[in-house]
Amino acid sequence: MRPLNFYSGVFCITSATLMLQLIQTRMLSVVVWYHLAFFVISMAMLGLTAGAVWVYLKGSRFTAKTLSYDLANFSTAFALSAVIGLALQVTLVPTSRFAFTTVVIWLELALVIAAPFFFSGVVVSLALTRSPFPIGRVYGIDLIGAAVGCFGVLVLLNEFNGPTAILCSAALVSLGAVLFANSGVGAAPTAQPAFPVRILGWHRAWLVVLVAVAALNSADTRRMGFYPIFAKATMQLDALPWFEKWNSFSRIVATRPALPVSAPQLSGPSPAFVPSGAPVPQSGMSIDSDAGTVAYGIEGDLARASFLKNDITNLAYHLPDLKSAAVIGVGGGRDILAARLFGVPKVTGIEVNPTFIDLLRPDGLFGPFVGMEKIGGITLVVDEARSWLARSREQFDIIQMNLIDTWAATGAGAFSLSENGLYTVDAWEIFLRRLSADGVFTVSRWHAAQDVAETGRILSLAVASLLELGVREPSKHIFLAWLRPGEEGAGISTLIVSRAAFTEAQLQSLTTAIDRLKFEPLILPGRKSPSETLDRIVNFTNRADLERFTGSFRLDMTPPTDNRPFFFNQLPFSQVFAIGFTEVPPGVRKGNFLATATLAGLFVMALLLVLATIVLPLRNALNDVGRRLAVGGTAYFVLIGVGFMLVEIGLLQRFSVFLGHPTYSLSVVLFSLILSAGIGSLLSDSLRIDSPLSFSVWVVMTSGYVLSQALWVPPLLLALDSETLLVRCLVSVAIITPAGLLMGYGFPTGMSFISAVDNRPTPWFWGINGAASVLASATGVACSIAYGIGATISLGAICYLLLLPAAFVIGFPGTAAGSRRTAPAA
Repeated sequence: MRPLNFYSGVFCITSATLMLQLIQTRMLSVVVWYHLAFFVISMAMLGLTAGAVWVYLKGSRFTAKTLSYDLANFSTAFALSAVIGLALQVTLVPTSRFAFTTVVIWLELALVIAAPFFFSGVVVSLALTRSPFPIGRVYGIDLIGAAVGCFGVLVLLNEFNGPTAILCSAALVSLGAVLFANSGVGAAPTAQPAFPVRILGWHRAWLVVLVAVAALNSADTRRMGFYPIFAKATMQLDALPWFEKWNSFSRIVATRPALPVSAPQLSGPSPAFVPSGAPVPQSGMSIDSDAGTVAYGIEGDLARASFLKNDITNLAYHLPDLKSAAVIGVGGGRDILAARLFGVPKVTGIEVNPTFIDLLRPDGLFGPFVGMEKIGGITLVVDEARSWLARSREQFDIIQMNLIDTWAATGAGAFSLSENGLYTVDAWEIFLRRLSADGVFTVSRWHAAQDVAETGRILSLAVASLLELGVREPSKHIFLAWLRPGEEGAGISTLIVSRAAFTEAQLQSLTTAIDRLKFEPLILPGRKSPSETLDRIVNFTNRADLERFTGSFRLDMTPPTDNRPFFFNQLPFSQVFAIGFTEVPPGVRKGNFLATATLAGLFVMALLLVLATIVLPLRNALNDVGRRLAVGGTAYFVLIGVGFMLVEIGLLQRFSVFLGHPTYSLSVVLFSLILSAGIGSLLSDSLRIDSPLSFSVWVVMTSGYVLSQALWVPPLLLALDSETLLVRCLVSVAIITPAGLLMGYGFPTGMSFISAVDNRPTPWFWGINGAASVLASATGVACSIAYGIGATISLGAICYLLLLPAAFVIGFPGTAAGSRRTAPAA
């Protein structure tokens, strides 16, 4: 036997499993929506659990005599199913239209995502239960591989596009198959297998093929290989982009520079704007097929960008004496050019996505095209804006956040269930504190005269932030104007929040600008707003009254916080069911309704798949074990499955805000939880919990630590917002690790309780634990949106607290009662 080959094979499989899971979240962000990370987690759990269940059901088929053969073949099946699944996945067009075809498409997507994880579950189960090596060592390699995979995915996504990253993961799995085949743990069966099975035995050949396919796909610049045909329901093969770059943050696509058809592309052009002079070439850029920005080919000549003075998003630059500006979200550089055009001598652009900065550098694709180096006075920073501003000691006369996330939020529901750390009271306090004495913070969003919901929420966010800073009359610090698009549709509003009360000179500058540019005032200090709702919101002087009023509408206009950072989700779940499926509402409610309905639909789909692949196949495992054990054991493993997943989902959302991007959160949280929970499981062998006292202590410690996080973690994270990404990652690991260690005890301890009574139903409890985890992921997302992230984590803690009565129903191995019950089973 060659133990090193075996352990290396386990490492490859578990590392690729985690990488595939995280890559799929990036793929779905491009093709469908950002908030579907929970869907990938659910399908991965479903596949892994179903694979382990299948090993149990076919128990007599698998023995140590053919272990290396079985591990190698099922690893190859894992690799090939990932490739075949990718080939099918890129042809699918998931949408939110209510039709039977849509249901079929989502079911196909669920199956192609889950299938590779099924084979991974088979391989990992066999490695853990059939190998002659110490299970603790095998499990340790399993954990190390998974942990490395959490960060290895960042390397893959920064070097390759999504489909190629999946192919690289499949090649790593194929390498694992070769290592297993050479491990010498058993031999091939004597009977000649059927031809399809013999194909799986070509391990080296498949490794060469998959490496070659991944290499060819990475070199493909014409989208001739594996590539999504549709993204956000838009055909991707019609025209090739001038530039394309995938990374762990996004997929950025830029069109070849061209002269505008009529006028330069502006977010909110003034009705009085008449294009003049030579047209400026421009390149449009899309982020994940929905959000957009533009780069202007002015080649360093600011005079050619004079049209930017007519955009409502730049209204705040009409204020006098602006000497320094910070722009959140650089994109194609438009807002930076606007700041310099208005005469701001010092401009800092803060961009979390390094691709944009690379494009605008002097040696970048857009360097000479835009010409920022020639303009001067510009500093570009690659960092998460909230953290950078919290860390900076510089004061700015203006901080601009122009349509961050763009219309994708309300139009397509792309962000409507996604947490966003830039639109919370906690974040805006940071931004306002970075302003000079007379500085302003300006934000542009969408507004419709017939539906003020999004404007109402951004306004309540401004009022709450000012109140938290001790401002007694927020109405004196807020100016809001908008561009009316016509009788129908949504226009753009620009909010300007001043650190100090607006002076007469400042108000005169702004009113003169909107009169000349034909923008309409919505909120002016000292004047009544044309919207009664907005007028009520801006005049509140008490946070509680503001929350009460803004929470009384059909759409939620309460100010978001770090605990409920879902700015773009304004439709409560009760309203979704009230609307029904007969009429999709317009405006901001459309995206919210479609996204929430999709969440509910995917939960139902997951439930049906769980019943078909886990619950029904294992139902016979409960025969003749007694009602008490069946009820107590089922309750126990449902509780730890739901509890663990609720805590995981809550931590993913909480640390997504803290770390600044969901990709960082997925990598850091999954790494910490997997590693620490695995260590906890291993420790349970030596530090056993087998008595009522020790179990009660563990339950209190676990639920107490998780529950206590609601008290000390949010203020700690807020205090550490200014730290570097590395420090924030280390802090995240330190907070998560104790929870993982404690929760890791739950599963092996429960299994030891069950086995002490009767080990026959253990497969049922293993499967029901996985089933509960699958369903709890969607539940966790819904709970956080409705009640806050803290409520989701606390609910998970309560699940662990409820393990105490379930354990008493099962019985404790260390008690006399437990011993008496064990004897008949033997």
